[in-house]
Amino acid sequence: MIINTGMRTDIPAFYATWLLNRIQEGFVYVRNPYYPNQVTKYSLNPDVVDCLAFCTKNPHPLIPHLSELDKYHQFWFVTITPYGKDIEPNVPDKKQVIEDFKKLSEHLGADSVALRYDPIFMDNKFNVDMHVKCFKKLLQELKGYTHDCTISFLDLYEKVKRNAPSLRPPNEEEEKILAKEFARIGKENGITIHACCEKESLAEYGIDITGCMSQEIVEKAIHHPLNVHKRQSQRAVCNCVLGNDIGAYNTCPHLCKYCYANANAGLVRENMKKHHPKSPFLIGGMEEGDKVTEAKQRSWIVTKNEMSNNEQIRLINE
Repeated sequence: MIINTGMRTDIPAFYATWLLNRIQEGFVYVRNPYYPNQVTKYSLNPDVVDCLAFCTKNPHPLIPHLSELDKYHQFWFVTITPYGKDIEPNVPDKKQVIEDFKKLSEHLGADSVALRYDPIFMDNKFNVDMHVKCFKKLLQELKGYTHDCTISFLDLYEKVKRNAPSLRPPNEEEEKILAKEFARIGKENGITIHACCEKESLAEYGIDITGCMSQEIVEKAIHHPLNVHKRQSQRAVCNCVLGNDIGAYNTCPHLCKYCYANANAGLVRENMKKHHPKSPFLIGGMEEGDKVTEAKQRSWIVTKNEMSNNEQIRLINE
């Protein structure tokens, strides 16, 4: 199975010590975000965790501890955008993030680290030309350090409308131009451009729409074939192997204006006061009425004994 750390918050950036403690103890408790007294206990044993997946804007706190994570197969998304402190107030200097991206790639390999350039929005500073200019510079900088980049366009959730009223998604014509230019820039730098839950029509401009964390991408990252089925709760338009997330909403102090995972800054501050690095929960601890259920976990990795001759030959050739 896959343990995901980045769909609800940014664990590497703000909760690295907690994660390392959880890995040392070998398990984690996760509250259901909609039914808080329902708690799932996940084992962090590498025998059942086929991939530890990250999505972060700041991998720096975990860079000195990469050797402690080496017992896991890993896949990292690192989000790098050209936006300033008015949009991403607590994201560190992008030059540092780029250097840390390169360190991850050097440690894990280019197949195991991917770039995210998202969300793409328009405002009084960022138009099509500005995005193309920034994207080209970024991919030239990361050439050879990754083979994959995911893009997505801004989704106007209610909380986004409230927190960032000046931002808008690209219109249809702008999307078309960006898709064409980004695909061209990606090809020039040996990087496949993937779209995250976007229109299938982007494929005609050279964008890969098969998923940003598809089974193929995960297999390439961990160098093993997987036998995995799509989760029933997953969105129909999403082809990704998302695994189970151990984070919590309303806990990311990056406080990006476009964030879907935070309701408001005040709630984030209150939740962070409840964080204890040695707790099995990311936020708080066991509460009255909690019901803990152990997750049914198994490895999805296909062993050589389970593979056909053709699959073994394909793996050897790769």
